[in-house]
Amino acid sequence: MNTALSWIKAYVPELACTDQEYCDAMTLTGTKVEGYERKDKNLEKIVVGQIVSIEKHPDADKLIVCQVSIGSETIQIVTGAPNVKVGDKVPVVLDGGKVAGGHDGGPLPEEGIRIKAGKLRGIPSNGMMCSIEELGSDRNMYPEAPEMGIYIFPEDVEVGADAVELLGMHDTVFEYEITSNRVDCYSILGIAREAAATFRKPFVAPVVKATGNDEDVNDYISVEVKDTDLCPRYCARVCKNIKIGPSPKWMQRRLAASGIRPINNLVDITNYVMEEYGQPMHAFDLDTIAGKKIIVQRAKDGDEFQTLDGQIRRMDSDVLMICDAEKQIGIAGIMGGENSKITDEVKTVLFEAATFNGANIRKSAKRVGLRTDASGKFEKGLDPRNAEAAINRACQLIEELGCGEVVGGMVDVKVPLKELTVLPFEPEKYNQLLGTDVSKEEMLQIFERLEIGTIANSCGDICLEIPSFRQDLLGRADIAEEVARFYGYDKIPTTLPSGEATTGKLPHKLRIEKKARDIAEYCGFSQGMSYSFESPKVFDKLLIPADDVLRQTVTISNPLGEDFSIMRTLSLNGMLNSLATNYNRRNKNVKLYELGNIYLPKELPVTDYVDERMQFTLGFYGDGDFFTLKGVLEEFFDCVGMSAKKEYDPAAGKPFLHPGRQALVKYEGETIGFLGEVHPQVLDNYNIGTRAYVAVLDMPKVLPFTTFDRKYEGIAKFPAVSRDISMVVPKDILVGQIEHIIEQRGGKLLESCELFDIYEGSQIKEGFKSVAYSITFRAKDRTLEESDVAGAMKKILNGLEQLGIELRA
Repeated sequence: MNTALSWIKAYVPELACTDQEYCDAMTLTGTKVEGYERKDKNLEKIVVGQIVSIEKHPDADKLIVCQVSIGSETIQIVTGAPNVKVGDKVPVVLDGGKVAGGHDGGPLPEEGIRIKAGKLRGIPSNGMMCSIEELGSDRNMYPEAPEMGIYIFPEDVEVGADAVELLGMHDTVFEYEITSNRVDCYSILGIAREAAATFRKPFVAPVVKATGNDEDVNDYISVEVKDTDLCPRYCARVCKNIKIGPSPKWMQRRLAASGIRPINNLVDITNYVMEEYGQPMHAFDLDTIAGKKIIVQRAKDGDEFQTLDGQIRRMDSDVLMICDAEKQIGIAGIMGGENSKITDEVKTVLFEAATFNGANIRKSAKRVGLRTDASGKFEKGLDPRNAEAAINRACQLIEELGCGEVVGGMVDVKVPLKELTVLPFEPEKYNQLLGTDVSKEEMLQIFERLEIGTIANSCGDICLEIPSFRQDLLGRADIAEEVARFYGYDKIPTTLPSGEATTGKLPHKLRIEKKARDIAEYCGFSQGMSYSFESPKVFDKLLIPADDVLRQTVTISNPLGEDFSIMRTLSLNGMLNSLATNYNRRNKNVKLYELGNIYLPKELPVTDYVDERMQFTLGFYGDGDFFTLKGVLEEFFDCVGMSAKKEYDPAAGKPFLHPGRQALVKYEGETIGFLGEVHPQVLDNYNIGTRAYVAVLDMPKVLPFTTFDRKYEGIAKFPAVSRDISMVVPKDILVGQIEHIIEQRGGKLLESCELFDIYEGSQIKEGFKSVAYSITFRAKDRTLEESDVAGAMKKILNGLEQLGIELRA
């Protein structure tokens, strides 16, 4: 199933996204996109030009020299095209532009062909006039194009306009893998409904207006269905005074984007409705139908029938046929007959829109050796209610396009239509099945977007009324799947299976704590353990103010002594005591870590369980500095999937840390910890005679941001481009601020930025420092040009200038 994005947007007008965003979002909600292709791929700088004059080439019999107006100027183009004349408006690729391929109709080169100004047989040529093949298409999709030569635009197009836009090529064609149970998605409207629900945009269905004159269709045709088990519904309408001609350009372009060759207005309308509604239709020449009667019945064993492709097919009694009063005129749901085909002399047309037994159509197509687009849709099992809507849409288009006059009324032979499916609304059971906690209100919003109605049963309970086009929704599991699709599979948490046995896997919290131990030990830290009981004097040693909330502690009713009379609210005392013990025993380069709880009362006096919060505490002295500790935290963040940008706020305000060498650790705006050099006075209080550094992460705040899911990214296909910049920066500007500007303004092409030098000295003016970065750019889909990198660098430099930063000479 292929669709053009422009056709989808006709029914979801507020849809605004990139091709990749559309592809990813639709796939995540269950409408799998196999791939997509831009129709204007490799088409650049192509405008409408008008030929002002033509002269023979002085040195080549088959070449001519054309003066071509492109609106802003007149350029000279040398061409060998045989079909151009003065006044023609043609697509012109300008100097430096690109076309998709050559005029020979061969395979298109992946990167297209770059057109440059040059000379042909000594005469300058500043561009090229294009055939439809050079624009990446062919006459099947653009039947008005000449068989050999340059494409000619209608006279009313504007000179200098975008030729690619006029040809409808600024579009993307998506290829879907539709499962057989989603027969509604074998139509443009079905895909559009899914897109509207996925992107939470309004779905605007085509408005089908009443059509038909004052005549009665029953005066023209009658229908008898003898095998209702194979044809539950047969709708027929008549159009007279048919005028065969080309269909409008917008219809041709939409059909072409879906891979259907435009033929004429009548055929194109039936194909258009088949794609739009997913309902195959067939048109018969009413004048060839004997007795003005349609009979739907099984064939007889041994019958032979000539189909529209000219082949003789052998039938049997399991094949359903469309017959008139005398003969067979079509194989139901597969192909019409040669004896009733539409010709250019047709005056009155009978439109057929029916519903056939899907299994029978599949077997019949295999039996007679003929599978068509129509049979491919019928064999899925179509919605009988869709037949009436589709045939009315076709008749509306007949009138709107001036193709003929619609006769009033419709012949509708059908068995009683199946009542709409009604299912109980069971939000708790859906959540239990999915392992989610989606609210009832959110579920109802999802159902509303999917056009699933709600009604009340006799007991007043809410029930779900399933639309007829959703034949796949039959039970609780189906409804739960709809919730999962639009709630987001990526949001559903991982849970252990219910039952007596489990997989034995560690809970996520314990896996993160294990990873913290692994990283700390990998970085040379040894595990330490300290008491949760502490002395009230600890707060004075750590310079905690008297009114600080950390002094609100849980007091032990029967302590071992004053030194163990409260539950700790900060993990630093145990760490600093351990560092002091090692220092006083003359151990060098000591690195310790601890995973332990602190205990924060919810209120005082304590009346409820306290908040026990796991703290990941790191401390060391010896070789290393503030940035050594910061590197350990960064390693931990990377290993637990915290890939977003971390911020380090120097305005931490921790009294036990050095005023100029401390920072709060922030992630996505949430403060998750702190780190820094221990305050000299605190070092004295603990009898530590050297610089020491500590870091604390609050694990309950860290956990929501962690994940062990990893997304594979392939090796880059295209080369990177690097730029080094050296800047003179005010000393109060942090490198984090610089990196924020680079990442913010670098755009999608920015791959990385790396600090490789900081210098302060006599060569730098007072109050400033020299900072140097290496900035790398790369595109995933092409090789970057100098203009791409220059534009990104200009934005970066403009942003840096706003911080008072100058490039170093």
